[in-house]
Amino acid sequence: MKAVYSDKHKSHDPQFFLVRGQVRKTTEQPERAERLLKGLADGKHTIIAPTEFGQGPRARVHSPEYLRFLEGAWEEWIKLPDYGPEMIANIHPNRVAGSYPTHITGKLGWHTADTAAPIGPGTWAGACASTDVAVTAAQMVMDGEDAVYALCRPPGHHAYRDMAGGFCFMNNSAIAAEHLRTKHERVAILDVDVHHGNGTQGIFYARPDVLTVSIHADPVGYYPFVWGYAHEKGEGNGLGTNLNLPLTLGTGDDGFIDALAVAEKTIKSFAPTALVLALGLDASEHDPLAALKVTTPGFKRIGEAVARMGLPTVLVQEGGYLSDILSANLTSTLAGFEAVR
Repeated sequence: MKAVYSDKHKSHDPQFFLVRGQVRKTTEQPERAERLLKGLADGKHTIIAPTEFGQGPRARVHSPEYLRFLEGAWEEWIKLPDYGPEMIANIHPNRVAGSYPTHITGKLGWHTADTAAPIGPGTWAGACASTDVAVTAAQMVMDGEDAVYALCRPPGHHAYRDMAGGFCFMNNSAIAAEHLRTKHERVAILDVDVHHGNGTQGIFYARPDVLTVSIHADPVGYYPFVWGYAHEKGEGNGLGTNLNLPLTLGTGDDGFIDALAVAEKTIKSFAPTALVLALGLDASEHDPLAALKVTTPGFKRIGEAVARMGLPTVLVQEGGYLSDILSANLTSTLAGFEAVR
C-alpha cells in the first residue's frame, strides 16, 4: 500500500492543552508524524508527496467565512496589543447569539468548539498540507489504486463545517469523502478513532449520499461528551445514514471487532462504492488518551476486517498519540489490511 505524507505539518506545533482545569502540553505533537513514518518504514510502504489541490476540495466541505478566518486568523491576532503565543478563545457563544462577530477574539470563539485547537503562526499551512495529503490519497484511489494511506497531521474528524475542536481544524476524512463523491455516487466513512467523529457526523448529518459510522468510547464519560450517542441517526434526507457504536470504557479487541461486524452490515446495506477509513490509533491500550484497550494484534484484526469489506479505501490518519508502540500499531493495521487484499 502506498502512503502520502508532507513534512509541512511541522509548521503546526501547538502547546496548550486544558485537562480538568490543568494546563498541560498537548499530546498532538509533531513527533506523532515521525513515529507514524517509522511505522510506514517498518512496513516497507512507498511514500508519495502530496499534490497541492488548492482551496477547492476544502471549500466543498467548509464554509467560506470559516476558511477566511483560518487563513487570516494569525495575522489578525498579532495586531492585538497584548496577544499571546497561541490563539485560544475566552468566549464560546455556541451560536446562541445571532450576530457574526467582527473582532478576532469573537471570531475565534465563534469558530472553535473547545480550547483543544490552539492556533499558531503555522497552523493554516500545516492544516492545508494535511488536506492535500488526504485529497491526494483519494485521487490515487479514484485513479485505480485499491487502497492508499494518508498520513494526515493535524487530524480532522472533530472539525465541523465552520468550527475547529479537539486538535482538528479542517476535516480531512470529510474532504477525502467529498472528493471521492466527484466519481462515486455513495461513499461511506468508517471512523475507528477512540473519540467520536463528531465533526464528520455534523457535516453529513442531513446528507443521504455519505454514510457516517463511528466506533468509539462511550461519550457518557469521554470526549466529546455531547455527541456520539447511539440514538443519533441523521436528520431530514440523511435520516438513517449515521450510525454510532459507543463502547464501554476499557473495551478490548473482541468487543471492538464485534462492533466492526455491526458496522460492516450497515455499510453493506448502504452499498457504497468507496470507503474512507478514519484511522485513529488512540484506541490502543497504551495510548495516553486511550479509554479502550485494543492491542497491537487487535489493530491487525481491524485492518483485516476493513479490507474484507472489499471497497476502494482511503485510510486517513486521525488520532494516535505518543507511545512506544504507536508505530507498531500503524504497521500492524496496514499489514492486516494487506493480508486480506
